[in-house]
Amino acid sequence: MKILVANGLLGIICAVSISISPCADAREDNPVGDSGLAPLFADHASLVVTIEAPLKTLMDERPDKDYLEGTFSYTRDDGTEQTLDLKLRSRGNFRRQEDICNFPPVRLNFRKKQVTDTVFAGQDKLKLVTHCQRNRPSYEQYVLREYLAYRILQLMTDKSFSVRLMHINWIDTDGFNKPRVKYGFVLEDDDAVAERIGMKTMKIGNVTHAALDRRQENLVNVFQYLIGNTDFSLVKGPEYDHCCHNSMLLSETDGPPITPLPYDFDFAGLVNAPYAGTNPNFKLRTVRERLYRGQCSNNELLPETFRHFLDKKDAIYAIVDELEMFSPNFRTTVIRYLDEFYADITHQQTIDFKFIGRCNEESADVADLSP
Repeated sequence: MKILVANGLLGIICAVSISISPCADAREDNPVGDSGLAPLFADHASLVVTIEAPLKTLMDERPDKDYLEGTFSYTRDDGTEQTLDLKLRSRGNFRRQEDICNFPPVRLNFRKKQVTDTVFAGQDKLKLVTHCQRNRPSYEQYVLREYLAYRILQLMTDKSFSVRLMHINWIDTDGFNKPRVKYGFVLEDDDAVAERIGMKTMKIGNVTHAALDRRQENLVNVFQYLIGNTDFSLVKGPEYDHCCHNSMLLSETDGPPITPLPYDFDFAGLVNAPYAGTNPNFKLRTVRERLYRGQCSNNELLPETFRHFLDKKDAIYAIVDELEMFSPNFRTTVIRYLDEFYADITHQQTIDFKFIGRCNEESADVADLSP
């Protein structure tokens, strides 16, 4: 199949038809605005907050079930200080390991009745992506890069996790660690995403590609190519767990078509975290090397998918400009990596070689194995 390119732009211009289901009615305890987003995720401005908690205990014991007591403070729009009760614990798998991150990812747990009439209205439990290494400032840059990956996917489709950047003043009530101010970001809750797009989460075993929403699958695979990520599967999960690896499944009907929503992008080339390794199922030299993992059966959708990414190009670069906290070197590296992606999808020879030539047949199980 040929996807023609002319004058640096796609010769075939297809109308993008990425279906977006109407939002479900908001529950009283989950207020949403016109965008369908809860107040916390309706704004992209960095939220300045203070978390006071027994951080030494969090770092030493890394509890993944029992919560620690703390407080969460931020300044409201009217200038007054708002303090909320908070419970928190460590979460995750890879980044919860002490030899990977001396400061683990965190699960925040708010009292739902207490957050009424605040920016956290409707929130209960939130995943917080943290700085990983408390004494190495460069790790904040990797947090910002992963945040950028989520923001890019949000631009491409509403069927994605919303995120909110935070500038966090960490205060250790154990009295062991000195206060530190670090960037982090929270993710929209799984059920909140499902409700926003009028779907339900699916806790099921492995699925087939034929059961997936083809346009969403194709968009996700091109997005993963953009950020240089192979640490995912849209059809298979870890052994003894539900599907899928670094992807959540949603459906309107508890059956096909199933919509995959990816998450966890810290192993992506765009992020290039020091601890990230290549997927052992693929012969890649570094995580910066891109590999397209889309299905050959979806090749006919590539023109409209590329067109969609081209239409959003300026908006993607605008997010990079918006993130003024990027260091000059990190900003340059990010822009160069995005430039390489756009060069790839606007040159016919590259499309033939890197996309059409490397697509996966349904029977190519290696394409769906997780590390």
